[in-house]
Amino acid sequence: MKSLSPNQNFSLTSLYCSTFGHSFKISNKITNYINEYKCKTCGQEVTNVASGDIEILTFKNREVNACLSAFFQKKLQRIS
Repeated sequence: MKSLSPNQNFSLTSLYCSTFGHSFKISNKITNYINEYKCKTCGQEVTNVASGDIEILTFKNREVNACLSAFFQKKLQRIS
């Protein structure tokens, strides 16, 4: 029996996004240049990476963004 991963499930929202493209909005602001985005239609989450590209938000990327956000907040408090 073949098991399906969460990314292989069929849904109309994923079909819509694959046809017309995602409609991302900012869900979390990490720094002035790095953000996390979430698609309004299908709920897919992506983030900016150091090279400027957009990658799918994995557990590893989420941890890196959390550490970077904490560091950035401390830096802003020190400057103010």
